[in-house]
Amino acid sequence: MLAIRVEALRDSLERLGRFDPARARERLMAGFKPESMKHIVRDGERVGFVTLRQDSASEPPALRLDHLYVRPTYQGQGIGAWVMAWAKAQAVAQACGITLSALKHSDANRFYLRHAFVQVGESEFDLDYRWFQS
Repeated sequence: MLAIRVEALRDSLERLGRFDPARARERLMAGFKPESMKHIVRDGERVGFVTLRQDSASEPPALRLDHLYVRPTYQGQGIGAWVMAWAKAQAVAQACGITLSALKHSDANRFYLRHAFVQVGESEFDLDYRWFQS
């Protein structure tokens, strides 16, 4: 999973001047909840993973999308859109929204905006988003 994360984030982290494989491992391990992780498999090959869990800090209640990584060679093929539909269905079933953070200057920001996420905050390196049920 670390290899997928590094592969998916490398360009964005390099644009920020923050690419460091050791830090990538530490950040993944610090926030990773295996019980909330789902592999993304296409044609028998693991092409990414997603982690969706309860966001205990959110008010109103929400699910937290901590990790959504798709190998770059598989991006742009609808896999991320499929994952977003799945995550939103989970949130609808639990009558809550979804929160997430994305690196500034990452292509992921356009992806989340296209999928009806609204920017609700900003820190030094990340943008915070929320999806609200309509």
